[in-house]
Amino acid sequence: MPNLLRFETSAYLLQHKDNPVHWRPWGAAALAEAAATDRPILLSVGYAACHWCHVMAHESFEDPETAAVMNALFVNIKVDRQERPDIDQLYMSALHAFGEQGGWPLTMFLTPDGKPIWGGTYFPPEARYGRPGFRDILRKVAGIYRDDPSALVDQGERVVAHLARSRPAGATLGPELIDRAAETLASLMDPQRGGTRGAPKFPNASVQDFLARSAERMTRPDLRALVDATHRGLVDGGIYDHVGGGLARYSTDADWLVPHFEKMLYDNAQLVEQLALDLTQAADPALYRDRISGTIAFMERELLRPEGGFASGLDADAAGVEGSFTVWDHAELLTLLGVEDGAFMAALYDIAPGGNWEGKSIPNRLHHPDTLPAADEERRLRLLDEMRRHRETRPRPALDDQILTDWNALAIVGLATAGFLLERSDWIDRAESVYRFLGEAVSVEGRPVHVFAKGRRGRLGLATDLAGLARAALGLHQVTGKAAYQADAARFLALLWKHHGDGADGFCLAPDDGDRLILRRAERLDEATPNAHGMAAEAHLRLWALTGADEHRTAADAILAAAAGDMIANVFGTASLFSSLDLRLRITTLVIILPAGTSADGLLPAIRRSWSRSFVLDIRFEETELPPAHPAHDKKAVGGKPTAYVCHEGRCSLPVTDAAALAALLPAGA
Repeated sequence: MPNLLRFETSAYLLQHKDNPVHWRPWGAAALAEAAATDRPILLSVGYAACHWCHVMAHESFEDPETAAVMNALFVNIKVDRQERPDIDQLYMSALHAFGEQGGWPLTMFLTPDGKPIWGGTYFPPEARYGRPGFRDILRKVAGIYRDDPSALVDQGERVVAHLARSRPAGATLGPELIDRAAETLASLMDPQRGGTRGAPKFPNASVQDFLARSAERMTRPDLRALVDATHRGLVDGGIYDHVGGGLARYSTDADWLVPHFEKMLYDNAQLVEQLALDLTQAADPALYRDRISGTIAFMERELLRPEGGFASGLDADAAGVEGSFTVWDHAELLTLLGVEDGAFMAALYDIAPGGNWEGKSIPNRLHHPDTLPAADEERRLRLLDEMRRHRETRPRPALDDQILTDWNALAIVGLATAGFLLERSDWIDRAESVYRFLGEAVSVEGRPVHVFAKGRRGRLGLATDLAGLARAALGLHQVTGKAAYQADAARFLALLWKHHGDGADGFCLAPDDGDRLILRRAERLDEATPNAHGMAAEAHLRLWALTGADEHRTAADAILAAAAGDMIANVFGTASLFSSLDLRLRITTLVIILPAGTSADGLLPAIRRSWSRSFVLDIRFEETELPPAHPAHDKKAVGGKPTAYVCHEGRCSLPVTDAAALAALLPAGA
C-alpha cells in the first residue's frame, strides 16, 4: 500500500510513496505520533535529482526486510531539502556538530520531540569497507534509546544548545579585511584549472563573484586569471552539457571532465549571470556568448513550466543509469552524422572509440577550446542540433517539477543581466514574465510561498525567497526603469525584517509564523546559492543608491556588522557577504535623465563596455522627480539630450551627453 507521501506534491517525496517504509511527511502529526508512541524519529532528507539518494532508496527503502525494521522501531519522516531547506539546514548543522561530513541523503536519528541524537549520510545495507550496515545501525540506535533514553535525550539537548550558541566575535569591516579575504580565497584555488584545488570541483558562484570583484577593486590580473580559469573549466569541460546546454552540479574530477550529471536551476541561473558580468573581461567573448545562449536555451526548453516558472532540475540518472542521457558512443556518433561530419565532431568534442569515462565519451572542449572560424562554427552548431534531436529519443532523466521562489529569483537576475549586457530583449521579457508568475501564482496576500508544484502553493516563503525577490526586482528595475520594481524590492525587504529578523540584525531562514522547529537559526553561510544575508545587504545597498535614503545604507551596515564574526571565521562560506561589503565600499550610481521622446540607447554601449559589479543603473525620464535624498536630485538633462551623471557616496559628476565623455568618467578598472 502507498504510504502517506502519496498526498504530497514534491517530486522527491512522490518517488518514495510506494516504499514499504511507512513514511510520513514532516509535520505536527508525525511529531505527535513519535511522542505518543515514545519512538525515536528516523529523518531522511534528500532531493529528486540526488544519485546517492536513489541508491540508498533502492538498497534499503525498497527492501521489505529493512522497511520492517524501520517501521517497527522508528517513526519515519521523509523530507525534500528543496521544499524544506529550513529543516535540512538545521539537521545538517547538527550532523556537522557531531563531526560528520555533510551530504545527501542526510540520515538523522531524533528524539520524539525532534532533537538530534546522531546521524550520517548514505549507509550501505550491509557493513562494507568500514561503513556500518544500515539495518545494524537501526537496531543499535533503537536499542540505546530503549535501554537508556535519558542519555540520548541529554545528548540531543546538548546539540541544540551548541547550535544555539552565540555568534563568533566581530571584527572591523573595511578594505583591508576584504583584501585579506581575497588573498585567502586565492590560496585555495587551482591556478591552472580553476575552482578549488583537487576534486571534486563545484562552480561556487558566490566565491567566483567575490574574486572577480576583488580583481577589479585591487587591479589584480592574477585574481582575474583565477576567475577566468574557473569559467573556462566550466564552459569547456564535461560539466557543461555541450549538446543540450546547461551546467551539471559539480565535477567529480579535478579537470572538470566528469560531472555529477544532475542539472539544477540554481547553477545555471548563476552561470548565466557570472558569464554575462565577465563578458568584457573574457579573452574569447564569443565563447561566453555561446555558453550563455546555450544555457538559457536549455532552461527555456527543459525547465520552463507551462505555469510560468522554472522547474528545479533534471535527474542524474535515466532508466536507472547515471549519465546515460548525456554520454556518447563513437560508433553511434558516426552512424548518426556520417563519417566526415562524425569525425569532425568526435575530434572537437573528445568522443573517442575507447571513450573518456567508463567506456563512453562525455563531450567536452578541454582539448579544443577556441572559437572556430565562421564556417566551422556554423557546421558545429548544425551538427550539435542534430545530436540533440537524436538524444531526445533516449530515455530521459526525470524532471523535478517544483518551482522554487528563491531559485527562480536567481534565474530572473541572470536573464535580466544577460539580456541587458548582450542586448537580448527577449531574455529580459522572459525575466519579467517569470517575475509576474511568482507575484501572481506563488504568493499569498502579498507574501511569497517557497514552492509551487502541481498547482498547489507550499508553505510561506523563506528568508532566501524574500531577499532573492528583492534582488530580482532591483535587477529588473535596472534594465527596464520601471518604478514598480523598486517599490516591490522595498516591500520584500520590509517583510524579511518583520517575519525573519532575529532581533540582532540577522535573519532566520524560517518565518516566525511557520512550522514550529526545535530552533530557528540565523545562518550566514552560503551553500550552492548565496545566503539571505548577503542578498539582503546587496538589495539594501542598491536601494540606497536609487533613493539616497540612509535607512537602507544603515540596514546594510547592520547586516554586515552582525555577520563580521562569521566572515572572519569562514571566508569561503561568506563570500556573498564579502561581495556586499565590496559593493558598500565601491557602489557607483549611473543616472541617466531622459527628456520626453528620447532613449538611453546612445549612452548604453559605453556602459556595457565598461560594466562593473559595483554599478547601479538608474534611468529616469526628466518629468520623474528623483527622491530628495538622491545624490542626483535636481539634476536635469542638458540641451534636450539624454544626460548621464556618475555618482558615488553622495557626489555626482558634471553632466555628459555623449558616450565617449561618459566612458571617460567610469571608474578605472571597471
